[in-house]
Amino acid sequence: MLVTPKTEMTLYTFDKDSGGKSMCNGECAKNWPPLAAQANEKNEGKWTQIKRDDGSMQWAYDGKPLYTFIKDKKAGDMTGDGVKDVWHVAKP
Repeated sequence: MLVTPKTEMTLYTFDKDSGGKSMCNGECAKNWPPLAAQANEKNEGKWTQIKRDDGSMQWAYDGKPLYTFIKDKKAGDMTGDGVKDVWHVAKP
């Protein structure tokens, strides 16, 4: 299971994403916040950055954009796994 580096919140992938492009925008991104990448952060190994439709940068792992879930309240929560059969815990 992949977790955010600072908060250790569970990270998720979205089956509708493809080709290193996020398909989760607008209302979707409010419920599934993208893992934001900062300008001073660098790609490393399978960790890369992708540009979102709004121009912001998002982390991806092995080409899959990464998200947190608004209903996860503490480190270790995985309430988003399997939601609508398209959201899954990200795995290395």
